[in-house]
Amino acid sequence: MPRTSAFLVLVLVAIPGLVLAQSQPTSDPTALTLAAQSIAAMAGSVSISDVTLTGNVTWNETDTGTAALYAKGTSESRVDLSLSGGTQSDVRNATSGSPAGSWTRNGGSPTAYAQHNCWTDAAWFFPAVSSLTQSSNPTFVFKYIGQEQHNGVTTQHIQVYQASAQNPDLQRLSTTDFYLEAGTLLPSAVAFNAHSDTDMNTDIPIEADFTSYQAVSGIQVPFHVQQLMNGTVILDITLTSAVFNTGLSDNVFTLQ
Repeated sequence: MPRTSAFLVLVLVAIPGLVLAQSQPTSDPTALTLAAQSIAAMAGSVSISDVTLTGNVTWNETDTGTAALYAKGTSESRVDLSLSGGTQSDVRNATSGSPAGSWTRNGGSPTAYAQHNCWTDAAWFFPAVSSLTQSSNPTFVFKYIGQEQHNGVTTQHIQVYQASAQNPDLQRLSTTDFYLEAGTLLPSAVAFNAHSDTDMNTDIPIEADFTSYQAVSGIQVPFHVQQLMNGTVILDITLTSAVFNTGLSDNVFTLQ
């Protein structure tokens, strides 16, 4: 190949990479600062490797029972509900190298979640181990939306998502909105979209609301957690205990 042609090929190969690097979104410094301050408000200088929460729960306004919730790092979680109408368990993990999850009801065989429903935070119920902790991870982008009222609370609203040139849907599927109470910067709400396993393009609004924070082992724990779908409360949890750094095994986050 003539030297001129070879040089042209190298230039043509290099240009897309240059364009990609230039188009990669960058985080807003204000959002990064608020995220760091929120994590400090929740955990102080404590490093959280895992958390176990227990409490009383109401499911769909009528079914009552108890809940056990577990999280390890930012990618593993488990929710076990023991209700008057039966039992149910949901897990999230990344043991295969990519985010995954599954659920089971009344001890039946696990059913896998579609992966497009596994890109938001695994531990939606405990924001101290959420994507707020990922400010130094280059695949996460932090965006400051502004100060606004949310559920009657003055909040600082920031948005976090993952970006990938190889997966153009990743930003939309991973976007999570954090509403930080303006005075304390403790999260008062976290919102994201879920989707049908067979339709990743129709958004189903999900929100978790956090109140009644109490200090446990130096960590601020929201003792009242509500999960809403399309604005309706589907899960209401009142915690009775919180324990940290017990060395949870990865096996906890797999359904058999």
